Amino acid sequence: MNQDAPTVGDRLAVGGNGTDDEGVGTGESLDPDTAAKARAARDALADREGVLVAFSGGVDSSVVAALAHDALGDDAVACTARSETLPAAELDDARTVAEEIGIRHDTVTFSELDDPDFVANDGDRCYHCRTMRLGRMYDRAHELGIGTVCDGTNADDPGEGHRPGLRAVEELNVASPLLDAGITKAEVRAIAEAYDLSVADKPSMACLSSRIPTGLEVTEERLSRVEKAERLLREWGFEGFRVRDHDGLARVEIAPDELERALDPAFADAVHEHLTDLGFEYVTLDMAGYRTGSVSPVDESASPESAGGTPDDGSNDEGSDTEPTDGIELGRQYPR
Repeated sequence: MNQDAPTVGDRLAVGGNGTDDEGVGTGESLDPDTAAKARAARDALADREGVLVAFSGGVDSSVVAALAHDALGDDAVACTARSETLPAAELDDARTVAEEIGIRHDTVTFSELDDPDFVANDGDRCYHCRTMRLGRMYDRAHELGIGTVCDGTNADDPGEGHRPGLRAVEELNVASPLLDAGITKAEVRAIAEAYDLSVADKPSMACLSSRIPTGLEVTEERLSRVEKAERLLREWGFEGFRVRDHDGLARVEIAPDELERALDPAFADAVHEHLTDLGFEYVTLDMAGYRTGSVSPVDESASPESAGGTPDDGSNDEGSDTEPTDGIELGRQYPR
């Protein structure tokens, strides 16, 4: 551990009353069990000479990055993978939270669309994606002389059904400090709050390919129009939503507590106009509301946070962080 490295540990409460001799806070923000687990994860990271964190900017990978920075200082690097499946807004969020932590933030760029198995979008799509993504992480780690790649898999993840992406994590020998320390999702959020991270309450964000039903090819056109459509909903103030692309039919899901707004005829007119401008032939509103896994049986079963970029982390244009609008005025408001 680099004892001279600056840490944010004084914002992390791990046990009870004051600070410990490692510079990590020990106030009252965390219960003792969670505190002990956080300390164990941090200490395990400190035993390594350096780590590269597969970093989506979601809460799981952000907590790993914060613990790694506390443990190793400048010998910890957060790395976000940029590709067509990562919304540009998610890359911006990753940069923001890396600045909050104080950790070095790198990016790598690749395309899942180069892999025919990923494009085919079978039940192992997340496995193919995760294998490529983590492979690029290892490439970057080797360039930096770092031997360990970490991800944000937490203790709840293995029990959440079909998770083909976790098979890639195991095959590539990626370290999962949250899982090893038994830190659950609720505890991850508590630790993030102790660090005062802006993503402490951020919902999980699956990559854009999860909006396309299994068996329907993943294409740049489909990914692009889904990203633009969801950006519109975000600009209009919605918080819980998905736009599913059923081969040109947009199925808009809105969280139940926001569904009343979506039943406004003005919204119906506006969303139909804008989404057909983006290339959808038909636009529908799912009356069941937003829920994960609705596009196909294995959809969104692998959280991109643990993959290091969503969400696990890019834009379609390697030279730009902002998706081109192709003449579509995305900032228009629908009438109230």
